[in-house]
Amino acid sequence: MRTNPTGRQQRLGAELRKLRERAGLTSTRASQQLGIKQNQLSNTESGRMGVSPERVRTLARHYDCGDKALVQALTAMAGERTRGWWEEYRGMLPAGLLDLAEVEHHTTRLRTAVTLHIPGLFQTAEYAREVFRQSVPDLPPPDVEHRVSFRVKRQSVLYRDPPTPQEVIIHEAALRMRFGGERVMSAQLTYLLDLNEREHVTVRVLPFAAESLPGSGHSFFYFEGPVPQLDTVNLDQSHGPAFLDAEAQLHRYRVLLDRLEAASLPPDKSKDFIHNISQEL
Repeated sequence: MRTNPTGRQQRLGAELRKLRERAGLTSTRASQQLGIKQNQLSNTESGRMGVSPERVRTLARHYDCGDKALVQALTAMAGERTRGWWEEYRGMLPAGLLDLAEVEHHTTRLRTAVTLHIPGLFQTAEYAREVFRQSVPDLPPPDVEHRVSFRVKRQSVLYRDPPTPQEVIIHEAALRMRFGGERVMSAQLTYLLDLNEREHVTVRVLPFAAESLPGSGHSFFYFEGPVPQLDTVNLDQSHGPAFLDAEAQLHRYRVLLDRLEAASLPPDKSKDFIHNISQEL
């Protein structure tokens, strides 16, 4: 029995619960038909109890799930046995940050919209350090360094083979905020331009001159899974990441990203825009 299931383990259980509910079965009825105890099924759906790939297939058949791609993706999740690099930070950082790294590791494409900060995966160590130093309440220096090293390690998704495709929308405000002063910000913009040269990275700028700002202006991240049902939205909040996965929520943020993209400059003009700002420093 797991006392602290990871976000991904909880997500697998939640998806199995959704399959049961779509089949019109209560947990009591489903456990009776499956010949297992109700608390066993409840613990599986909460992520506190592991589930084998064979059990996932059994549950999918019992729940009349004909979506082969979804069943295959859930089976793959159940078959994961290796611990990710982020586990070395357990106990040093909030569990939500570890869940964020796990989601990033497994995503097939990441779409991001940010307003006041350069996206975490695109930050230099110096820029990230200055951002963490502004945390409220203040973080002790060792905690700042733990978060900086963790953020840098998360960037491995940009350099692995194959790298994770990244589509980023950055508001002009984030490009002009001078965290750490001109030297730090100049290096940050240079690094952003270098990343933008990579084939799998697309950067768009939403300038002050844009005539619309779809949504409320908050930063968020859209992680695409192997199938649309396993997509995840992460809201960037001061108290830690908040994850959304309800179908209606996913649809809302897909539409919002499309509208933000339409309001932004195209990639070539965005590149020139960032370069011009860097020259002003």
